[in-house]
Parts: sequence; C-alpha cells; structure tokens
Amino acid sequence: MQAIAGSKIFSPLEGRNRVQGWRTFCSGSSARPLNLAVTEGPSAKISKGAVGLKSSLWGSRKICMEKRMNLGLTNKRGGSSKFRAKAYDGNLESQSTASGKSKSSGTVLPYVGVACLGAILFGYHLGVVNGALEYLARDLGIADNTVLQGWVVSTTLAGATVGSFTGGALADKLGRRRSFQLDAIPLVVGAFLSATAQSVQAMIIGRLLAGIGIGISSALVPLYISEISPTEIRGALGSVNQLFICVGILLALVAGLPLAGNPLWWRSMFTIATVPAVLMALGMLFSPESPRWLFKQGRVVEAESAIKTLWGKGKVEEVMIELRASSSGSVEEDAGWFDLFSKRYWKVVSVGATLFLFQQLAGINAVVYYSTSVFRSAGIASDVAASALVGASNVIGTAVASSLMDKQGRKSLLITSFTGMAASMLLLSLSLSWKALSQYSGILAVLGTVLYVVSFSLGAGPVPALLLPEIFASRIRAKAVSLSLGMHWVSNFIIGLYFLSVCNKFGISKVYLGFATVCLLAVIYVANNVVETKGRSLEEIERALSAAT
Repeated sequence: MQAIAGSKIFSPLEGRNRVQGWRTFCSGSSARPLNLAVTEGPSAKISKGAVGLKSSLWGSRKICMEKRMNLGLTNKRGGSSKFRAKAYDGNLESQSTASGKSKSSGTVLPYVGVACLGAILFGYHLGVVNGALEYLARDLGIADNTVLQGWVVSTTLAGATVGSFTGGALADKLGRRRSFQLDAIPLVVGAFLSATAQSVQAMIIGRLLAGIGIGISSALVPLYISEISPTEIRGALGSVNQLFICVGILLALVAGLPLAGNPLWWRSMFTIATVPAVLMALGMLFSPESPRWLFKQGRVVEAESAIKTLWGKGKVEEVMIELRASSSGSVEEDAGWFDLFSKRYWKVVSVGATLFLFQQLAGINAVVYYSTSVFRSAGIASDVAASALVGASNVIGTAVASSLMDKQGRKSLLITSFTGMAASMLLLSLSLSWKALSQYSGILAVLGTVLYVVSFSLGAGPVPALLLPEIFASRIRAKAVSLSLGMHWVSNFIIGLYFLSVCNKFGISKVYLGFATVCLLAVIYVANNVVETKGRSLEEIERALSAAT
C-alpha cells in the first residue's frame, strides 16, 4: 500500500506569500489508519489519528493527501497563510468541490461561441444532404443509381473518421486556435466544390473534404471548450457543443424549405456552409489559445495572459498553481498514439471509446431514420413536420441537459439517459409487435420516438464529448479524444452500412428490442466505470486519477 502526499513549501516574504516549490513524493507504508487534522497559522501541523480506507477508482487501494492553499497577501506586520489538507481515497466521486476557489470574472462565452461554429457545421453537413439528395441526384444524372447516391452520403462519414484522428495530432502540434483556422480550409473548399459540382466525382470529393473538416472540428470543439471553461460552468458550456450540433441539423432542415419551389436551390444550401467556416477562422484570430496548451509548451507568460482574458485577473495565480502542481516532477512530452494503449492509460481511454460505442449501438440513427415512417403511421404525413419534431425534441432535451450538467453531474445524467432510452426502445418494440396495442400503435410509436430522442439528448448525446476531455490526462488529452471520436465515426459508418440488412433479416421490432438491451448494458457499464467530474478542475481530476492508477 502507498501513501501519496503533495507538499507545498511557503515562505512569508515582505509584502506577499510566495510558493517556493511544490513537491510530490511517494513512500511505501504499511496499512494503518490515518487521520489528517489541520492547524492554521504560520506553521501548520498535521496530526495523526484514524480514518478508514476506501477502494480507489480503478480498484486499487491507495490513499492520497492533498494540501491546498488559500492564497492571500501578507502585510508588513505579518499574517498567517492558510492551507487545508484533506484525505483522498482515490475515488473522485467522494471528493466535494473545493470551497476556497474564487469565481471567474473573465469573458469566456464569445470564444465558446466561436468554437461552436464548428459544431454548427458538424450538424449542418450531416443534415444538408438529406433534403438535397433527391435534387442533386437529378442534376448530376445519378437519380437511378442508388450506389452513387450512397457514396455521396457515406463519403462524409469516411472523411470525418480520417479527420477525427487528425484533429488530435494537429491540436497537440499547432495548438487549438491554429488547428481551428486550418480546419476552415477543408470546410470551405469542400462546401464550395459541392455547391459548384457538375459531376458526381466532384461532389464526392467535396463531401469527402467537408467530412474531414467536421471530423477535425468534432475533436477540437469539445477539447477547446473544456480547456477554456471555468470549472463551475464547464459542464453547461461543454454540453453547448451538442446543442449547436442540433442547431446545425435544424438549420439544414430550414435551408431545404425552398427546394420545393426551386429545384436548383440545393447548390445554395452547400454555399451557405462556407459562411460559418469563414467566421470560425476569423473569430479564432481574436480568441485566446488554451492556457493549458500554452503552459505545456513552456509559454508561461502567454498562458497567464490567456487565463486573465478567459477567467479574470484574480484567477491567474490560482490556476497557475494548479497547472504547476499537475505537471510537478513531469518532463514528459505529449503522448504518441501507441501510448494510449499502454497499461498506464488504456483503462481510461477504453472508457472514452466505449461510451461512444454505446452511444451509436443504442440506436439513435435507427430512430431518426425510421421517424418519418413512424410519424406517417400516426397520421403525420409531412416529412418536414416529422423531422422538425425530432429536431425540436433534441434541442429541448440538450438545453435541459445544459442546465443540469453542473448540478446533477455527468454520471447521473448518463444513467438517467440510457435508462430512458431503454424504456423508449421497449415501448417502440411493443407498439410494433404486441397485438393488444395495435389500436394505439401509431400514437405509442410517436411517443416512444420523442421520449427516446429527449432521453438521448439528456445524457448519451452531450455527455461523452464533455466527459472525455475531463478524464484524460493533459499528456494524452488531444489524441485520446480523437481516438474516442474515431470510434464514434467508425461505428456510425458500420451501423449505417449494415442496419437495413439486419432489419430485413430480423424485423425492426426485434432490432428495437436489441437496442433496448444495449441501453441497459450501458447503464451497468456507466455505473461501474464512469467517474463523476462535476465541480473539479481538469488538474484536480488528473491528479486524482493519476493517484488511483
């Protein structure tokens, strides 16, 4: 058994306190009860007593002591510096939010808004082809070739898979801001080629480039938001990513409304996509770089300036102490791809990949795909009305999730979400297979679809992209997020490829029942493997998980 303690050495100087150093040490000790008591004053002392040990996050049994300091000025007549020590049992969920932290006073919202232009494009490029496909297929001469139409749709997913793996490496090498600006290139060029395409080959190349662009942004947006957001509202701001993806899908739906009266309008729909990409590139010229990335690069002065802009002058010293504490004794470079599969990191990386796998295997694409026919069975003949209802349910659910993320926590919302999705899938399956419900099958199917989409948007939709940058150590954060999102795109592509074949073989009712089973398995997995991170800074989370491994 090990006892891990972090110690700060303070020296009261004329006019202020200075941190002379932060040392972390590990020492072997026998299993014995400990108690940590704190005395305040110029020389704080720690006394021993008894406290029970508890299993850590990943099953090991360790105890970690953290000392934290409430910084303040000491006048010439002296004064006492205060710090508190607390036992850490390796389980992050048992730790309450530190009460001694000051509130942020900077301006972070405009920069989150700039980053979310990438999320809007994510949703827009996924949704724009649904309304435009029939008309562009007619213009490009592929109206009778479903294979080529499938390539126009699926090429975007293939490009997104490549882009998601590329985004992490770019973010580590060039920084978050510059990566956003470079990402605008395939987004603009891809949209332009799609809008001006005179052949299916040009259209496919345009869709591939746009896919690479949204794949890169799918990794960059949650990464950047998590690193620039204040701890107290990081959950709410992180879930805004999913909200703006939903907004992008709705914008694509609205953009397709003039198609009925103007069959050539599909070209304008793709042209529209260049506007947010250009605005994102321009906006990043005025946005601060991630202070965490700057600190890792040794650009301390720039990191302090970014912290001041984002969180206010009063947070600079506090955040810099946390950054130094997180990197204390570490001179490691950014991790390589193979490091993600090492014993040191694989456990937490596998959680990220598995969450995205559950997200896709839980059936969200199937529900959206069949929503039109489900609503028609209930007497809602308008495809636009059906899509609008699904989209509105998604937006409303995500907005509710944003307000709850920092109150209820990520883990509880995931469990609630997957439980609701399982119940909704069961309702959908029964409405299609149980004869006793045949009289109400249309209404129940609509109810099940709406409840499923709302449940998905409460947790399974927004939480994975928010949670992963929080639980990944700074050394692996960008690449691990990319790997997890790569799993998202690969599973999305495979499900889209085989879904109809599985439905034709087993029937949609049994497929829905299978999705319900997956959702219940997700509940069990989340309950046993996902850690709660609300109210904790990224550095606190990293230190806690590092102590537990």
